[in-house]
Amino acid sequence: MNSRQERFGNMTRVYYKEAVGAFIVFDISRGSTFEAVLKWKSDLDSKVHLPNGSPIPAVLLANKCDQKNDDHNPSQIDQFCKQHGFSGWFETSAKDNINIEEAARFLVENILANHQSFPNEEIDLGTVKLDQDTLRAESKSQCC
Repeated sequence: MNSRQERFGNMTRVYYKEAVGAFIVFDISRGSTFEAVLKWKSDLDSKVHLPNGSPIPAVLLANKCDQKNDDHNPSQIDQFCKQHGFSGWFETSAKDNINIEEAARFLVENILANHQSFPNEEIDLGTVKLDQDTLRAESKSQCC
């Protein structure tokens, strides 16, 4: 880890403050980025929790599926997510808008499921309005 990464790593508590859900992203076309996933998940879990002490929902995003090679095995990623406490995972492409809406909806559903089990004053999610027509118009395609 270089000094820039160390400085950022020390600041993560500020970025995580009051988070109720998270995406952890790796580049599916560069296997080396997957190696950092556990570091980020461990850091997240050590610094932010739900009011009952459990980890916040985290969704793993295998980004750049538009450039993917076939070096990954979906069943291995499923098992990895179960072992390490991820709520789920999606192959995504930010460039081509693949599975972005689906991943966001999945994370929000997990956040809301947790929110419903706590008193309203404990978590302030603010207001999120999803306009179905806009979402459908922006969605281009399903993932690989």
